[in-house]
Amino acid sequence: MSVAESQTDLATLNQAQREAVQHTEGPLLVVAGAGSGKTRVLTHRVAHLVEDLKVKPNQILAITFTNKAAGEMRERLERMLGATARAIWILTFHAACGRMLRREAERLGYRSTFSIYDDQDQVRLVKACLEELGKDPKRFSPRGIHSQISRAKNELVSPEDYLARVASFWDQTVAEVYELYQRRLHASNAVDFDDMLMLTVQVFERFPEALAHWQKSFRYILVDEYQDTNHAQYRLLQLLGAEHGNVCAVGDQDQSVYGFRGADIRNITEFESDFPGTHVVTLEQNYRSTNSILRAANAVIEQNTERKPKHLFSDLGEGEPVHVVELEDEHSEARFVAAEIAGLIDQGLSASEIAVFYRTNAQSRVLEDVLVRQDVPYQVIGGPRFYERAEIRDATAYLAVLVNPSDAGSLLRIANRPRRGIGDTSLARVVSHADTTGRTLWEALADPEAAGVTSAACRAIRGFRSTMESLMAQAQDLPVDEVLERMLEKTGILDTYEAERTIEARGRIENLQELVGVAREYRQQTADASLAGFLQDISLVSDQDTIADDRGLVTLMTLHNAKGLEFKAVYAIGMEEGIFPHMRSIEEQGVEEERRLCYVGMTRAMERLTMTHTLSRSLWGRRSYNLSSRFLDELPREVERERLKPSSWASYGSPASAAARGGNPGLSLSTGDSVRHASLGEGVVTALEPGGVVTIRFAEDGTERRLMVEYAPLERIAE
Repeated sequence: MSVAESQTDLATLNQAQREAVQHTEGPLLVVAGAGSGKTRVLTHRVAHLVEDLKVKPNQILAITFTNKAAGEMRERLERMLGATARAIWILTFHAACGRMLRREAERLGYRSTFSIYDDQDQVRLVKACLEELGKDPKRFSPRGIHSQISRAKNELVSPEDYLARVASFWDQTVAEVYELYQRRLHASNAVDFDDMLMLTVQVFERFPEALAHWQKSFRYILVDEYQDTNHAQYRLLQLLGAEHGNVCAVGDQDQSVYGFRGADIRNITEFESDFPGTHVVTLEQNYRSTNSILRAANAVIEQNTERKPKHLFSDLGEGEPVHVVELEDEHSEARFVAAEIAGLIDQGLSASEIAVFYRTNAQSRVLEDVLVRQDVPYQVIGGPRFYERAEIRDATAYLAVLVNPSDAGSLLRIANRPRRGIGDTSLARVVSHADTTGRTLWEALADPEAAGVTSAACRAIRGFRSTMESLMAQAQDLPVDEVLERMLEKTGILDTYEAERTIEARGRIENLQELVGVAREYRQQTADASLAGFLQDISLVSDQDTIADDRGLVTLMTLHNAKGLEFKAVYAIGMEEGIFPHMRSIEEQGVEEERRLCYVGMTRAMERLTMTHTLSRSLWGRRSYNLSSRFLDELPREVERERLKPSSWASYGSPASAAARGGNPGLSLSTGDSVRHASLGEGVVTALEPGGVVTIRFAEDGTERRLMVEYAPLERIAE
């Protein structure tokens, strides 16, 4: 590419983008609003350095946060620069540090051939350290302690520094494990992911000649998503850029939502003081969303304090107004959203262009139930579907054994979950003994000595069987939801997750509490509620057809997983105080990050944004009556607000209403009626349920589907 061609290419950028590309000397902060083309700026800036300023490719370090982002940038630059682009360091923080550390490892007593332990290796080593120190891994969760060690490393806190800060017995245990953990890693010539950053910083701080080498190697440093950097990453960049100052940070403090992972928003808010002489360029033109969506997002984020002023605008026109809808409860909300989505699909919008966002994973459960019944194809991003999550499968496996002790598959799943000293070898011996003697696995567990397992395993097996027998007796008299609560308590499942003290464990607890809520709903809505009936009910919901669907998949995800994505239509559900913003954030003064999270979700929408809240909601096993989210109060007056009662869903006047897509709000059916479905063909009504749910056996494939009469495209066939 010639200089002339390069300049012509720069002409395709807007004025602010060109300024960010061409201001190459000294520190530069590019405040890149959502959808403002920051990737174009980064790639054009690199191309400008190489083609126009003749900077050697290997003198450029471009840092991204994911391998996918690094790959996309590399591909773009190869199209622009050809093979020259391959010499540029376009890497994640960990990959870049790994390369540098291989060269410098011997300075810290490591060999350049060091191993990198993955997450499972790390947790396994922590467990071994606990046992070596005489600590009980059941009392001190290896994963929870590893999480604390990881956080310390991201803050560049050494084992010695951590020990000096000890303020509790828990901290003392973490400090002891941390020190031994590092010694064991070093003895194995191994590092973990966090070491790759921390050790590289240690090399730079302790060995000036090593730092000088790498400062000279990289004359220009570019960092994407700078608002997501932690302290170790910040310090690394500060050291590398101290000599020449050519550090270009691209980010948006309004999209800093990973504080729980250690990201420090001060890194971007204080960039100008950390790098004196910083030039600031603000990218405000949005290439994704309509102006009605952007005005709503701007109105919310402007309530945050201590942010750099930024006001997104677009050339894409006004578009549809943002909709805020109030509904009765979470079931009304789910049926409303499902009907809207089905209507959009019927109008020709691909399901893959539609997304539903929520604050916590547990919120997807009710919506998933309705989408399955409505035959709307969907996928859950950032985690499995509700009933496929490991903690839910564990809980339902326990219940399955209470109903049917002969269920060997469920027994094998739960025997050592949570860990109770029944290892795979012991289980294999009991299984073999059961097969040999013609007994069920449950019967064989009553006499573990006969299987030849160790005395310790025998005690663990007898304790497990005793707990299950006690629960079986209680299950005869207690309601389903109370049986589930007793099981979660007596088996130690909740205690195990509580002991982990991690964000992931808290999410698992919330999902289990939501399962208790599902059981309570089942008991309240079913005349002859039983544990077996409950298990059958949720298994039917979770067994979604695996038939390929050419309509694509609606995307369901938490707001944290939505960052960096875009969809033509977005539904943000659960916009209520205590849910979003989350109660934990309200109590811990973390509302500003929650508001940034709301802003991220809103700016994913390209053409259509709908936000819903309910008067009451059952979540995490309890019903609450919440105020609408403060974020809804902050929206501009132009936003369209509606309050829908259950009877008004079918006549809802939006383009996605049931009527618009061929629904039947007034259709009355009886068992035995012949019906025709718009896409599934002809069938016969086999059952009717309260709430307008109908079961139909379809002639073409013999399957039975549960559908909502109010929304399904059904018609009765005359006899």
